[in-house]
Amino acid sequence: MHKKTDLIPGKTFTARLLKWHREKNDRQMPWKGEKDPYKIWLSEIILQQTRVEQGWAYFERFIAAFPTIKDLAAADDQLVFKYWEGLGYYSRCRNLIHTARFIAKEYKGKFPETYDAIGQLKGVGPYTAAAISSFAFGLPYAVVDGNVYRVLSRIFGISTASDSTEGKKQFGALAQQLIDPRHAGMYNQAIMDFGAVVCKPVTPLCTQCIFKKECIALKTARVADLPVKQKKLTVKKRWFSYLVIRSKNTIVIRQRTSKDIWRDLYEFPLIESDRHLSADEMLKLAKEKKWFTGTGKIIVKDISDFEQQLTHQRIHGQFLIIDLNAKPSFFRDWEWVPVSGLGKYAFPRSLKTFIQRKIS
Repeated sequence: MHKKTDLIPGKTFTARLLKWHREKNDRQMPWKGEKDPYKIWLSEIILQQTRVEQGWAYFERFIAAFPTIKDLAAADDQLVFKYWEGLGYYSRCRNLIHTARFIAKEYKGKFPETYDAIGQLKGVGPYTAAAISSFAFGLPYAVVDGNVYRVLSRIFGISTASDSTEGKKQFGALAQQLIDPRHAGMYNQAIMDFGAVVCKPVTPLCTQCIFKKECIALKTARVADLPVKQKKLTVKKRWFSYLVIRSKNTIVIRQRTSKDIWRDLYEFPLIESDRHLSADEMLKLAKEKKWFTGTGKIIVKDISDFEQQLTHQRIHGQFLIIDLNAKPSFFRDWEWVPVSGLGKYAFPRSLKTFIQRKIS
């Protein structure tokens, strides 16, 4: 960090940011200014790992389907997963269901009102607890998310890695020092919005910035270098081959239950391999698994590829559509469902897209 004499005073920073928020910030979101902790919590969980533009429609659909936390707690798991379908990171949805039922049971459906109690809810970390506490209850807890790391690191010239233990402590302490306790919710919204619309990750609007005269990163030509991160993302490659097996207007699916990606969602019979497989190789492996015992004629209809990028994984996949005269006995523990009824089940995004294009 630069010498203290180089830095904008904390009170000046906070006052100027709040003034910008009142006069210049027109960023629109359906949950902005919301005081209902249930809706704030729901929006924050949806926005974890999800862009605002994508999360907006999901938030509105969830509120329409589950107006209160008691409605969400009483809903069937698969119905909630269906509303979540396409958002990814499905552990968020599992935590959402668990926490709704916990609040319905332990708090009689009333959201807890203290930072500590909110922070103990499953799926709620320090950032989300601070957001709910400040927005719903006006409690003076500063949020620290990617936008906040970026704004503070650039303006105050902080080169400590934001994802290090030391960095998290340093940024957290500075954020808490800067918050206006009288307008905690407004301050938190202001700094997040400022990071989203002015101090952006790429092509920030430095010439329009209200801190351009004091910003250390701008003075030292380090805007593109801050914030610093110490961890490099490693991406694992996986190859998924799905056999889309149909028989007499029914199709076989199963629910993923292992602790892996897409847990609790549905899929077709899957062969995972360490490389791309041809259609002949897929059929050979399926026959070795005795998937087609007693089926009669096997008709291969179509094969199509897909790729899906997750945070730590890249899925290379393909679908092989197969029509059978009779249902194989091997799949007795799976679910044979009408092709027309696939829309009732929650699938990973790539499978949902395939169903819409090729099956429905």
